[in-house]
Amino acid sequence: MEKLFSPWRSKYIQTFAHPADTKGECIFCKAAGEDKDDDNLIVLRGIRCFVIMNLFPYNSGHLMVVPYRHTPHLSDLTDEESLEVMTLLKRMTRAIESASHPDGFNIGSNIGRTAGAGIDQHVHFHIVPRWNGDTNFMPTLADTKMISEDMKDTLIRLRKSL
Repeated sequence: MEKLFSPWRSKYIQTFAHPADTKGECIFCKAAGEDKDDDNLIVLRGIRCFVIMNLFPYNSGHLMVVPYRHTPHLSDLTDEESLEVMTLLKRMTRAIESASHPDGFNIGSNIGRTAGAGIDQHVHFHIVPRWNGDTNFMPTLADTKMISEDMKDTLIRLRKSL
């Protein structure tokens, strides 16, 4: 059996075994509070929420819409936060369509660690662009996902399409 070495996966796997940040600080709150949008891969800031690229993307252009307010529960979001989440999901879907021309999207949220949330103390919503044929033998047989574009290039294209 052939093996492919993918050391970057260890950082992702460790997020499930340990808190998102060893200092106990939420990585979303930290990114939102800094004035380093390029370094933190923040695509866009809204009034109540922001859009950030997923550091461990499923596909090129994998984004997350994150409320600024730190809460683990979807039911704790105010009506205004909920509306802005949906507005940003729609806006970013249009931007990804313009920038990357995907064939479809997966949009959703994993609420709680058991449901698959890598960061379970700060509710957030994923937008994953999908292309016909983007699932191949690599994830199935080699537990390796090929990301075909540099994240900074995607960030620049998304901002231009906005």
